[in-house]
Amino acid sequence: MSENGPTTAAIYARVSTSDQDVSRQLDEAREHLERLGVEDVEEYPEVVSGAADTDTREVYNQLLDDVETERFDLVVVHEISRLSRLGPTEIHEFIQHCLEHDTGVEALDVGLKIHVDDGDLQQTIYSMVARLMGDLAQIEHQQKLQRIRSGVRAAQSAGKWTGRPPAGFVVEDGYLRVDPAEFLHVREAVARVDRGEAFAKVANDTGLAESTLRSLHQDRRDLYLGGEADDERVNEALGDVRPLEDARTEAPDLEALRERVERLEDATNVDDR
Repeated sequence: MSENGPTTAAIYARVSTSDQDVSRQLDEAREHLERLGVEDVEEYPEVVSGAADTDTREVYNQLLDDVETERFDLVVVHEISRLSRLGPTEIHEFIQHCLEHDTGVEALDVGLKIHVDDGDLQQTIYSMVARLMGDLAQIEHQQKLQRIRSGVRAAQSAGKWTGRPPAGFVVEDGYLRVDPAEFLHVREAVARVDRGEAFAKVANDTGLAESTLRSLHQDRRDLYLGGEADDERVNEALGDVRPLEDARTEAPDLEALRERVERLEDATNVDDR
């Protein structure tokens, strides 16, 4: 670092998913460094979840390696949370790693500046502040997740379906509905394996994935064969296909069921499976 301040700097920017963009983080960090008069800048953008293991963060690990060579005077992050979500102690370790290799750290969102020429006590205080800010960022993230979960529970309480619908069902205007042809198609397949036919054969005949068929028979046998469900939203949707004969017998009338499926498929222009 020159007497007039840093001459080389790195920018670390991270987003959690590929549909997010690091451009804003990079742009504002660049503008900050321009104001400081830093022209030699290297960028380390990364798309990786904060919950991922450190070993999977290739860009972050490369930054640590480059800091170790003392090639930078300063590392800038737009948000302290970009570091804190790497783990509860990661932000402290990152700052210590930088300082040990004559590299300062700045976080723009909280105005945090930890420089190599700061006194030991000042560095310690700033590191504690940084860790606190990281903890607060984690708390805010958890609160956001809690608000999302609360919204999901509220929608479910209103009778709305918030996840992927079961096989043979669709979601319309937020509510679960039966697709009669598809439901009976699945019902026929589950009834056949319940009667003793091989999963592989039934899967091949019906077009259902064998793994899906096994899961449906194991977890939702009563739903498809008996028209019974613990979830009131599913029970209400089943009203579209009731009355249903209970197919949980030793010899369900599969021929009648196949005929019913074919009639529904013809009526709804569903291709044969």
